[in-house]
Amino acid sequence: MSDPTNPGDGNSNSNSTEPPPGTPRGTTDTDPETHRWWGLAVIAMAQLMVVLDATIVNIALPSAQRELGLSNGNRQWVITAYTLAFGGLLLLGGRIADLVGRKRTFIIGLIGFAAASAVGGAAQSPGMLFASRALQGMFAAILAPSALSLLTTTFRDGRERAKAFGIYSAIAGGGAAIGLLLGGVLTEFLSWRWCLYVNVPIAVIAVFGAFGLLHDREGHRESRLDIPGVILGCGGLVALVYGFSEAESRGWSSALVLGLLCGAVALLACFAWWQTRAASPLLPPHIIKERSRAGSVLTMCLATIGMFGLFLFMTFFMQNILGYSPLRTGLAFIPMSAMIIIASTQIAARLMHYVQPRLLMGPGLLLASGGLYTLTFIDTHSSYVSHILPGTLLLGLGLGLTFLPVISVATSGVAPKDAGVTSATVNTAQQVGGSIGTSLLNTIAISSGTAYATSHFAKAAEQAARQGGLTPAQKTALANTATVHGFTVAIAWAAAILLFAAVLAMVMVTARSPQQREA
Repeated sequence: MSDPTNPGDGNSNSNSTEPPPGTPRGTTDTDPETHRWWGLAVIAMAQLMVVLDATIVNIALPSAQRELGLSNGNRQWVITAYTLAFGGLLLLGGRIADLVGRKRTFIIGLIGFAAASAVGGAAQSPGMLFASRALQGMFAAILAPSALSLLTTTFRDGRERAKAFGIYSAIAGGGAAIGLLLGGVLTEFLSWRWCLYVNVPIAVIAVFGAFGLLHDREGHRESRLDIPGVILGCGGLVALVYGFSEAESRGWSSALVLGLLCGAVALLACFAWWQTRAASPLLPPHIIKERSRAGSVLTMCLATIGMFGLFLFMTFFMQNILGYSPLRTGLAFIPMSAMIIIASTQIAARLMHYVQPRLLMGPGLLLASGGLYTLTFIDTHSSYVSHILPGTLLLGLGLGLTFLPVISVATSGVAPKDAGVTSATVNTAQQVGGSIGTSLLNTIAISSGTAYATSHFAKAAEQAARQGGLTPAQKTALANTATVHGFTVAIAWAAAILLFAAVLAMVMVTARSPQQREA
């Protein structure tokens, strides 16, 4: 098995001053002209833009709804259009990166993402906003795998690669919370439209940086697009994400939801079958047949289910129950983001060289699960410092310990021609996990809250009837209590999912640390 912190050939010498044969100038760790860390800054900017765009519009959504006249039924498409296009097309984006060249697709993705963001910021109708969000998702599907595979090929030395992946994984984990804060700031002081416009200057800077600082081989001409695989795989993922998102409003027994989920299973089963027979498969089976990589991809998917579900519930809880402003809500997520960054860059990155990746993943997910469990005790009178902060800090610590080894193991030990599709697989797991977490846990929250309200409201009304009936304040209190009950039930499910992810990581991920390999 390859060194989980070094994707290069096991016989290469990282201390050599000459690049390995066939390596273009500018890709070795010791070349003084590469400015690898400035290149990492460019990659990090692009990744941050992609990650935070999944959440930045959440806090701005009420303002956009009022201005554009979105209905309660179709407002979800502001978020779903992005996640559907992003999650459904990532594998195709990874293969295009392998075919065309990662630097080229990185720049194309940045330009397209900026243009789509500008269109969305200027939207004058719901359809225009939905279309721009879908276009953002499409270009993000090209940009994200290119960014991760460029990182993989830029940093080859084990220790430097661990630091680089620590920074990258911190952004991947904390970017969503940063998006919530930035969305609150922009919405409160400028306009909801700036939640989209803000991507334009970021992308422009990243494009200029990419031209000057990033280096990559030309595309692999032997790579071919697997068109049947694209249709089956992307179609299955779109149907899966769309089915889970529609379950929120239509219910799990809806014919449309059941049809979408059954269709997704059928399409993905056909996709798996076809990949074993295609001449140039979209997702080469050997990539996910490797036990540690498969375990890491599944762990990433499960971890983001819990994280995105928490963002959804805590945003509504703080704004609708505790009465926080958008800005204050965004600020409330900063400690969690800071903990993810600290745990990734200062703890996990330092330990990756000495301990097995699963010894970071397993304990990290246990801590994250414990953090979620503490949040199941919140109620309508909970305070931030005593009830919310401890749980979110523990969750941030656990996820920070988890994301670095997950990304490192999942992307190491693959041939250069498969780097793009491997990176896309990791990003697909993260995006699909976030989409599933948002829709699945929200459905659990709504159904649990409704059931609680039905049973308790009738009892309270019967008791209050003797005193003239329920007052408006009493009705509001009961409704809030039912809502919070639904949140805590869903958070408990999220904690259970992270607990299962911890067990999965400990069992499936068997990769060794660099120190163990050297011994």
